[in-house]
Amino acid sequence: MKRTVTFLVANAVFAACSTASALWLVSDTGAWPKSWPKALEPLRVQSSSIEHGEADLKIHHIPFTDRDDFEAAWPQLLKVKTKGVPIILVRSPGTHWHFGKTNAGVLVYEGQREQSHWTHIELVVDGEIVDLNRIRLPADTPIIDERFKDDESKSADTGGD
Repeated sequence: MKRTVTFLVANAVFAACSTASALWLVSDTGAWPKSWPKALEPLRVQSSSIEHGEADLKIHHIPFTDRDDFEAAWPQLLKVKTKGVPIILVRSPGTHWHFGKTNAGVLVYEGQREQSHWTHIELVVDGEIVDLNRIRLPADTPIIDERFKDDESKSADTGGD
């Protein structure tokens, strides 16, 4: 009886793990659409992507270690962003549950909601490679600045300064 229960529990755990991992497809290169600007093609090698089929969500992680490379790619990355969708600024190192820590770079989120496709950018700002004083943020784009979010919550928890 004990062997049967162990076997059933092991099968249930295996099935649950298999189902959970099947929800996300993982690519160790940038798996964004071929319709994106050709100038982004060289970045596929340094990038990675994950896709959640049921949620119709793709996330492309594009880290940068060179300011000139980032600044050359930035106008091209803006071309894939959906008009009117915000750019989210996060402080370096940015942390993502799958990609881990990013010192400088972007996460590009692609999704489908009802009949519309949207793409937004999360920009990991380090002040050196990704320097907001050196790049142009589009005037017609909402900017959500989360770089100091942790500082604000700590300040509220301690009652201010």
